[in-house]
Amino acid sequence: MPVTEGRKAPAFALKDHNGETRKLADYAGKNVILYFYPRDDTPGCTKEACGFRELKRQLTRRDTVVLGCSPDGAEKHKNFIKKYKLNFTLLSDPDKKVMAKYGAFGEKMMYGKKVQGVIRSTVWIGPDGKVRKHWPKVAKAADHPAKVLEAMDEANA
Repeated sequence: MPVTEGRKAPAFALKDHNGETRKLADYAGKNVILYFYPRDDTPGCTKEACGFRELKRQLTRRDTVVLGCSPDGAEKHKNFIKKYKLNFTLLSDPDKKVMAKYGAFGEKMMYGKKVQGVIRSTVWIGPDGKVRKHWPKVAKAADHPAKVLEAMDEANA
């Protein structure tokens, strides 16, 4: 079942950069920004991660946690966090099962060819566990974190 705004977000349990299992249920009562990205330390992924890092204070004031998710493992995540001083949790989905549940893995265009891969996307999950907003294809990674914050502000205005 695809991610649908207004419906319960798919449950997940994934290892974080420290090897600890993180579940969506751990964040009940908070807003969750769950964003999916292809790989650590690539240009677009770095810009997006640094954008969320810069907005940490504003997001925390909105009772929001950020979770980044890619197929990369804990060591790559740790290095990415250290190199860019990231201040949020990175999750590993090496078999891409959670990504598939969220519509973040599948067919996409890359350099004019259809390929299977990670689809840069984001889901805002409300404190009640329901999807508040879904960005199924993020085109401009660098601008996206600000657009997420803007959507949260508009929804709560």
